[in-house]
Amino acid sequence: MKKIFALSIIMIACIVAGKAQKIKGSDTLLPLSQQEAESYMNSDPSQTVIVTGGGSGTGIAALIEGTTDIAQSSRKIKFEEKQKISEGGKSVKEVVVAFDALAIVVNPENKVTNLTREQLEGIFTGKITNWKEVGGADLKITPYSRETSSGTYEFFKESVLKNKNYKSGILSMPATGAIVQSVGQTKGAIGYIGLAYINKDVKAVHVSYDNGKTFTAPSVASAKDGTYPIVRELYYYYVTAVEKAVRPFIDYVLSPAGQKIVAETGFITL
Repeated sequence: MKKIFALSIIMIACIVAGKAQKIKGSDTLLPLSQQEAESYMNSDPSQTVIVTGGGSGTGIAALIEGTTDIAQSSRKIKFEEKQKISEGGKSVKEVVVAFDALAIVVNPENKVTNLTREQLEGIFTGKITNWKEVGGADLKITPYSRETSSGTYEFFKESVLKNKNYKSGILSMPATGAIVQSVGQTKGAIGYIGLAYINKDVKAVHVSYDNGKTFTAPSVASAKDGTYPIVRELYYYYVTAVEKAVRPFIDYVLSPAGQKIVAETGFITL
């Protein structure tokens, strides 16, 4: 308790002095950035890095507003977002820090183990509503999605739904952890999460992007060798004006020590 209290005092002091670096955005990247920040501060006690989530869109909005030093994002920055930064007389830099496989998860009691991209599209757009339509039990499908500010929401729409709209009234969750909890507690549920979030409470299904010819489970190995089809880059964005301040931390994330943490937290190294 004394250690936590002392750390809090140090962090508050650094914030007041304006020395703390702030990272905000993607919930997918949250556990990675937190581990990287902890290790980085252990290697250099003079540094303070504060990491918060909220979604990729929230992080990029904070970057535009100047309330964060680094925006962590599971999607590429949009043209209009870059425009807003440019209108403020600033330029933005993009750094890929890791890769992630997006896993499709169901309740562990669900007997369905294989789904094609077309079936996933049908489920999340509302055309397929019962598990018996995809080889499962006679049970209503309850799909869970991330909220619209999430980069994962947008990536899933682009890669899996081929930019078709999600079903009306889909259950939107504020964080990846909420999807894991909801799918784990609901027999007919299905959702999508970053590879690092898979645990015993959910079951990852095998996915096919070739009309059912081959089905592959999400894993670090299948993402690296290209056999798993739903893989994305994970980004840090910052404005060039703060490059001197943020670059040492980013370089640490890209270093062998930082990439070791990428692997340990369940992401895919560069």
